[in-house]
Amino acid sequence: MAYPQKLLGNDEQVQFELRPAWKTVIWPIVWLLLIIAAFAFLMGKVNSWFDGTTGTILTWGLVVVGLIALVILVVRPLVYWWTTQYVFTNRRIIIRTGVIARKGRDMPLSKVNDVSFNHTVWERMLNCGTLMVESAAENGQLVIENIPDVERVQREVYRLHDEDDAFRRARNLGVDPSPPTNES
Repeated sequence: MAYPQKLLGNDEQVQFELRPAWKTVIWPIVWLLLIIAAFAFLMGKVNSWFDGTTGTILTWGLVVVGLIALVILVVRPLVYWWTTQYVFTNRRIIIRTGVIARKGRDMPLSKVNDVSFNHTVWERMLNCGTLMVESAAENGQLVIENIPDVERVQREVYRLHDEDDAFRRARNLGVDPSPPTNES
C-alpha cells in the first residue's frame, strides 16, 4: 500500500514505508487456529448428542459465536495491521491508521531533537521494537510501537534529519538546495 503522492508536499519524497512488525499478527493467527479447532470439536459434539430442532439451534448458535470471535479476535487485528502505515519522507514522519475512521500524526524532521528505541528480549529475537522520537514541538514525543528492524529505522531517521537540516541551511543561505542533476 504505497503512500499517495498527492498527500506529499513540494520536493517531498517517500524514503521508506513500514507496517507494524509481523509479530502483531501472531496472536490473530493463534486465535484463528483455536477458534477453528474449538468450532470443529463443538460441532462434532452437537451433531452426536443432539438432533432435530435442538441440534439446528445449537449449530446456528455456534456459527454466530464463532463468527463474532473471528471478527473480534482475528479480522479486526489483521485489518488494523494492514491499514497502519509508518511513512518516512525526506521532510517528515507520517503515521496513518484506520479503514473508515482514519487517525494520523505527522512530525516534521526539522523539529526532531532525539531518536531512541527500545526492545525487549522477545522483540530483539523478532527484530522489532519501539521507536521514540522527541520533538521540540508542543506534542513532544512520538512513540511508534512494533517497528520492524527498529535500530536501522533509528539510524535512517537520524540520516533524514541531517539531510533535512542541510537542505534548510542551504535554502536559508540562498543556495539551490536541490540535488545536482546528471544532465549535460
